[in-house]
Amino acid sequence: MTPSPTTSDTLYERARALMPGGVNSPVRAFGSVGGTPRFLVDAHGAYVTDADGTEYVDLVCSWGPALLGHSHPDVIAAVHRAVDHGLTFGASTPAEADLAQLVQQRVPAVELLRMVSTGTEATMTAVRLARGFTSRNLIVKFAGCYHGHVDSLLASAGSGVATLALPGSAGVTEATTAETLVLPYNDVEAVEEAFRTHGEHIAAVITEAAPANMGVVTPAPGFNAFLSRITRENGALFIVDEVMTGFRTHAGGYWKLTGGADDAEHPWTPDLLTFGKVIGGGIPAAALGGRADVMNYLAPIGPVYQAGTLSGNPIAMAAGVATLTAATDDVYRHVDARSLEVSDALSAELSKAGVDHSIQRAGNLFSVAFGTSEHGVRNYADAQGQEAFRYGPFFHSMLDSGVYLPPSVYEAWFLSAAHDDTAMERVHAALPAAARAAAAAVAAD
Repeated sequence: MTPSPTTSDTLYERARALMPGGVNSPVRAFGSVGGTPRFLVDAHGAYVTDADGTEYVDLVCSWGPALLGHSHPDVIAAVHRAVDHGLTFGASTPAEADLAQLVQQRVPAVELLRMVSTGTEATMTAVRLARGFTSRNLIVKFAGCYHGHVDSLLASAGSGVATLALPGSAGVTEATTAETLVLPYNDVEAVEEAFRTHGEHIAAVITEAAPANMGVVTPAPGFNAFLSRITRENGALFIVDEVMTGFRTHAGGYWKLTGGADDAEHPWTPDLLTFGKVIGGGIPAAALGGRADVMNYLAPIGPVYQAGTLSGNPIAMAAGVATLTAATDDVYRHVDARSLEVSDALSAELSKAGVDHSIQRAGNLFSVAFGTSEHGVRNYADAQGQEAFRYGPFFHSMLDSGVYLPPSVYEAWFLSAAHDDTAMERVHAALPAAARAAAAAVAAD
């Protein structure tokens, strides 16, 4: 007997007739795990509820912003107060400086900050700014690091250590990506070769502070410090993308978590940083910041143009201020502990089921990679070489047990301050069956 369609089934069919793929962001389509994406209608604390009324423990947390948990009362109250005064003004508001000051207090490398609306806009602006400041054209990025859908950064690696990139998306021209060098992540020699060959033309190196878009990949000890040093020695800028890690892995982001300028063994300080996700508290907002001399190259002071009608939107600023204010040290300790609890339990159940795997960590962000126990995942090639076919059955088993995971093996898992003992018990209870489903999975011919 064919099962009756769910409300999500019906909503998905309607959406597919109205929007490409039925979604407004590709990963939501469940393309890598199969099945019908759940249409969510409510979120409170550690839980989300779909259109059929099914409640799930949420380990996505809106891909990071729900650090405090969904619908945190302080954030909701701040948004309501802001809404009462209007939705948008197209002019400066006090809340922009309030949020900028909170960011600066947490991340001392940010001497000046420019608010924008999306992480993509932040990285796009950072790259343009680096080129304008240095009067150079080439950008170095790493395979597997995602910096938004900026044309010049949607590039796949060519052959060789310093090959000019080829487009990684239809609609992106070879001319656009010809000024991007794509290197293997965690590969010091490849970076050194790139600077030997192209050093006088390299405007910047851009990297995720800790990659979290090919699954989580931990930077090798000293790698970020090396990037900071080699860019400085060659007159280039070091751009650190903290859209995922900023204000989530630590009050000051991954830069501060790993010591930053205070790390006696591997000190490193970026010239520019980009932020998103948590900075808007769940409402679209992002920013770039860094050295004052570089940031002052932005209009209206400098020659590098950037503008945004809704940048610094007062509702997003209010949500961001409330979120960062409520994100105390106790919040980070709780999220760190819950993250370790879930990742350890996940590893234990997979081992019990005989599933080869590694757990990839960067602070409280983590992911699982199947078939990688020997070396873990150090770069994009390792990530692509894993037994990704095991994730779909694992994912759907967890979903059927009431736990909502990222619908792709190449994404990080997120927890929040609202994940209490009850939520954890549901996650623990779901893991054994999901581990067995991963063990039973068979690769497609």
